[in-house]
Amino acid sequence: MTRALVLQSDFGISDGAVSAMHGVAHSVDHNLAIFDLTHDIPPFNIWEGSYRLWQTMTYWSTQTVFVSVVDPGVGSTRRSIGVRTGSGHFVITPDNGTLTHIERTEGIVEVREIDEKVNRLPRSGESYTFHGRDIYAYTGARLAAGVITFEEVGPSLDPNSIERIPVKEPEIDGNSAFGMIDILDIRFGNLWTNIPRDFFKEMGVRYGDTLRVSISHNGNEVYNNSMTFGRSFADTHKGEPLVYVNSLDNLGVAINQGSFARAYNIRTGSNWTIHFSK
Repeated sequence: MTRALVLQSDFGISDGAVSAMHGVAHSVDHNLAIFDLTHDIPPFNIWEGSYRLWQTMTYWSTQTVFVSVVDPGVGSTRRSIGVRTGSGHFVITPDNGTLTHIERTEGIVEVREIDEKVNRLPRSGESYTFHGRDIYAYTGARLAAGVITFEEVGPSLDPNSIERIPVKEPEIDGNSAFGMIDILDIRFGNLWTNIPRDFFKEMGVRYGDTLRVSISHNGNEVYNNSMTFGRSFADTHKGEPLVYVNSLDNLGVAINQGSFARAYNIRTGSNWTIHFSK
């Protein structure tokens, strides 16, 4: 049985790196269906690689194989692994925290360390700087094409042993909700938080209500203002901020036809926190 193969990296498309990964996968099976999630992850940004996997994975059919390569530690002692998720998908990736969001939301059922004696592109043994091509694309394609089973990826590992990135869990306290800036809606500069819409339901917040929004970086407040909770960007005038529900059913912050992130120099991660109060 063949499965879809979906590739993600921080390689960009200005040179031949992504094409080489496609070529390796195609050489394993000419009929393999190969797709790209994104190759525009900011260089070395493991956090964003982790988030984009979670953002996308569950919209693909079970058994789909994902190859995610954001690998600042390439050539080091960090492990190369394959995992089976609770949602029934597979991921081939370096063990460096890129599974953080998937583990929290879907769970990791099984982990195997890639056996490079078997699952490495032939005649690539002296190369240590392009594991995305030589190990991950090759192993992912072999798994997707049915050349190997998941058990043949390599020896089993304890799922609790994989690397994780620290995460600030969302909290609710009376008329307030707390969380972090999980990611940016890159093209438009909107802030996507990890605070679920259900928190607003518990707080009794309705569309049209005015909320106080505070954003801090490493404990230092960088933004504090009032804004409307709207169904869509049309609920405010051009240039005005609003709170809305994003496509993943979490709370977002935006400027109508503007970039909130650029306007206030906001970034992402557990050291960027946000507080909504009614």
